[in-house]
Amino acid sequence: MKIDDLKILALIPARGGSKRLPGKNIKDLCGRPLIAWTIEAALNSKYLSKVVVSTDCDDIARISKEYGTKVPFIRPEEISSDVATTQDVVLHCLDFFKLKDEVFTHVILLQPTSPLRRSEDIDGSIELLLKKAAKAIYSVCEAEHSPLWSNTLPKDKSFDNFLRPEVNGKRSQDLPKYYRLNGSIYLVEVAELQKTNSLHSISPSYAYVMDRKSSVDIDEELDFVIAESILKKPNI
Repeated sequence: MKIDDLKILALIPARGGSKRLPGKNIKDLCGRPLIAWTIEAALNSKYLSKVVVSTDCDDIARISKEYGTKVPFIRPEEISSDVATTQDVVLHCLDFFKLKDEVFTHVILLQPTSPLRRSEDIDGSIELLLKKAAKAIYSVCEAEHSPLWSNTLPKDKSFDNFLRPEVNGKRSQDLPKYYRLNGSIYLVEVAELQKTNSLHSISPSYAYVMDRKSSVDIDEELDFVIAESILKKPNI
């Protein structure tokens, strides 16, 4: 498959409700709404065919349009609740365009809570998809701490047997390198998504590795502070 064979829909999902950080998708981040950073990265991509925002909020829709992207519909209430899945949102959007005789080979999900993701990352994930002849690409970054140092705790918070014997006495640099999903890029083949009804069960798939600085995921106020610090001091 060549790049010219691809027709990629970029979908930016942005609900109006947020329990931990109300209004976070349009909260000001260094002079512009949070969602604007993702819109700009998507619009500057070399390979995307269409960029749209799926939202249930009139304010998010208005601001998204002001920053140059399309909002072809207001998302229905049944896929805008806390229990609605991301794949429901993606499949709804694909169905909407199919009814208009507009079909895509791939969809790339770009969550607005990843404002430091660059257009180069978007394009890099698409290039990796072609290079690997993959059906899905997921962005990851190196884990901040090895999960081998982690465990559950009982109710009494006993630390007995917390550490696994195989890591006891070892240095962090002696342990395997672990990666985690950073939530920034989900690039999947539409046919496989419709077949599996899952964003995460598509194969063959590969990881697109991003640095930790670009992988900040805004979930609470502290994340905003970290993102602001990086944007103000990009060489940090």
